[in-house]
Amino acid sequence: MRTEEEQVEALKGWWKENGKSLLFMIAIALSAVFAWKTWQQQQLTDAESASITYQNLLDAVSATLGTQDLDQIATSQHLAKELKTDFENSEYARFAALLMARVQVDQGKLPEALAELDWVLAHSPSDEMRNVTLLRKARIYQAMGDYQKGLEVIKNLSAKEFNTSVFELKGDLLLASGEKMDARAAYQQALDASGNAEANPLLNMKLEDLAVYNEG
Repeated sequence: MRTEEEQVEALKGWWKENGKSLLFMIAIALSAVFAWKTWQQQQLTDAESASITYQNLLDAVSATLGTQDLDQIATSQHLAKELKTDFENSEYARFAALLMARVQVDQGKLPEALAELDWVLAHSPSDEMRNVTLLRKARIYQAMGDYQKGLEVIKNLSAKEFNTSVFELKGDLLLASGEKMDARAAYQQALDASGNAEANPLLNMKLEDLAVYNEG
């Protein structure tokens, strides 16, 4: 059995051989903990900053809708650009682009609105946001009179919860293109998908107007 002096000498020897590497490992571990806490704090700070900026954007956009307030429009554009630049991968940035698309539509700037929607699509939106964005994009093409592009866009929509809106919009685009029989078929698909004819009086009217084109 080792004496106390031998044990102390053994410990000194072990420390001499392993002390530096042990201190190095401790330093790495502490650095990792510090970095993790710093990252978490930065995430919280960024989220708070983005939230404040987005709220300011909402207020500015609310003031622009239905108006020609150039100052508020400029403020909206500045805040949206800040969110898209400083918090590019955040949900706030994607919602900012959607809001600005709405502002651009209100201002009659449809190509600019399309650019905002394309920005959303290029930044990994959720499935639901992607479908909403595609629907809005197709409606803008409809407003621009580019019906074929609108039809191409809605081909990328597949979520069942959007079927009624997709088929009705498809019918509108086909009707505007002069394809009345196909438009009626699309309206019928929309009505079938809704499962409630009474809740869709406008859709029923569209079908009735095209009754003569019933394939049956």
